Amino acid sequence: MALSALVACGQSRDRMANQVKTGPDEFSVVPAKPLQEPASYSSLPVPTPGGANLTDATPNADAIVALGGRVPTGAVDGGIVNYASRYGVDPTIRAELAEADAKKRKGRGSYERAYKRFALDAYEEWLRLRALGVKVPSAPPEK
Repeated sequence: MALSALVACGQSRDRMANQVKTGPDEFSVVPAKPLQEPASYSSLPVPTPGGANLTDATPNADAIVALGGRVPTGAVDGGIVNYASRYGVDPTIRAELAEADAKKRKGRGSYERAYKRFALDAYEEWLRLRALGVKVPSAPPEK
């Protein structure tokens, strides 16, 4: 009995070094989509190395669909582009803005120095919104 007590007290390091000390991260597990059988095995599409498969995990798109939205099919959301260009599109706007920006920054050095007066102070904006009665859930609690 004395020997077993001595051995038990002498163990200062982990007996099972490979033992998992924390549980799994539930948010890092993305369920796989079920495999789908093609309509015809004789007319399969050409493989696209690096391309997407139908069973690839798409958590952002899946969340949009689950919340009742529509996933944009292209790289650009057409609805936003159409709304923004409803009064027409000036093809020279980028050049005009670049020229105006160069004039604004001339002699002021950095971008930050040139546009400092246009920067928003997050805390001051939060106080302004609070005075208007707007609730900002991400804001810190009042002191």
